[in-house]
Amino acid sequence: MSNTNTSNNILRSILDKEKLSGTNFLDWHRNLRIVLMHEKKLYAIEEPQPNPEDEPAANAPKAQRDAYQKRLDDAMDAKCLMLATMTSELQKQHEDMNAFDMIEHLKTLYQEQARIERFEVSKALFSAKLSEGSLVSPHVLKMNGLSRT
Repeated sequence: MSNTNTSNNILRSILDKEKLSGTNFLDWHRNLRIVLMHEKKLYAIEEPQPNPEDEPAANAPKAQRDAYQKRLDDAMDAKCLMLATMTSELQKQHEDMNAFDMIEHLKTLYQEQARIERFEVSKALFSAKLSEGSLVSPHVLKMNGLSRT
């Protein structure tokens, strides 16, 4: 358990390096996904949160009630992590949203920025040429670096 908490804290520290301010949405989103993937909670931002009317009845099997509660708890963890790693202005705008709705709203806000960034990366990839007599390895590393941004 101690090793798991330590690795969670180390991974979460990548989000503490730079709070989401808007201009860094793509990097922040990538890091958020890494952290949530490691914690096995990525679904909390990829799937809508269950509706209150979907709550299992009190006489439903314990496994079903536990699964529902885990989804709610994981969504709350994701929401708190997201809010904690945003600027205070973005926190105020999103504090009343659940994790899934928050990430969808952020994507809409910063979709144009993402499109421009993809265009710039594509342009750099298409214009990158290996100079005659140059080593292939550094060129491949450069191309890989561009394709990961």
